[in-house]
Amino acid sequence: MAHHPAIARNRVAVVTGAASGIGLAAAKRFAELGMKVCLADLAGDALQRSAAEVAAVSGHPENVLAVATDVSRREDVEQLKDKVYATFGEVAVLMNNAGTEGGGQILGDPERWRAILDTNLWGVINGVQIFAPAMIDQGTACAIINTGSKQGITTPPGDTAYNVSKAGVKVVTEALAHELRNRPECKVTAHLLIPGFVYTGFTKARGVTEKPAGAWAPEQVIDFLLPALERGEFYVLCPDNETTRDMDQKRIRWAAEDIVQNRPPLSRWHPDHKDAFARFMAAEPQ
Repeated sequence: MAHHPAIARNRVAVVTGAASGIGLAAAKRFAELGMKVCLADLAGDALQRSAAEVAAVSGHPENVLAVATDVSRREDVEQLKDKVYATFGEVAVLMNNAGTEGGGQILGDPERWRAILDTNLWGVINGVQIFAPAMIDQGTACAIINTGSKQGITTPPGDTAYNVSKAGVKVVTEALAHELRNRPECKVTAHLLIPGFVYTGFTKARGVTEKPAGAWAPEQVIDFLLPALERGEFYVLCPDNETTRDMDQKRIRWAAEDIVQNRPPLSRWHPDHKDAFARFMAAEPQ
């Protein structure tokens, strides 16, 4: 199987939020492909256990590094970069994946809002601003993957702080892609990973102890991501076991049309537009 040129044996991948979920699945897959891997996450047993799992997959423990990192703290991310470059000498893949959710209602606790935005949005900004210049200067093929969310595009009511953070990640990653493609001889690409319903620590935190039938496993997200990177896709819009690509496209189109048609915001959940949305979703693809 072909891969994005950044994904190659003995090159280096840095994954934040790597102690569980999509981040851990990515770290394991990169190790399976012969890459050197740095796992970054909050200090604790989970990070150490995950690093041991990745080292077992790699077969070369010296090629696996665990760095306790709070991505919301710029100095932590600077130390992460310094440690990776001192240990491995380069970074080929940066996956800004660390995230948190929950408790971000519009009139909710401002401290919870700040925590969500600091990790989900500032964590990505810190990763991009600190790593991208060095990756550009390497002159080698590299990829920066930022984990977004469909909630940052269709912005459903509820956990508004999470939606805001992921909408911000979309904007940051789009701007990064524009910047990179307009730099002469730049070999770094940017990609927005948009997972569907995935059984991760977020799901477990809501009291779900077994993978729901509708959810993908984190490994399936990585299975979908890698061919998309090889094809050079920017928007890696993942389906799941209950949501098809066509359903996603319709929901995204409907959300954008709220502005174009000057409907009430979040009209998909508005009683006056509920039936029209249902008819739109039921219509055959054009």
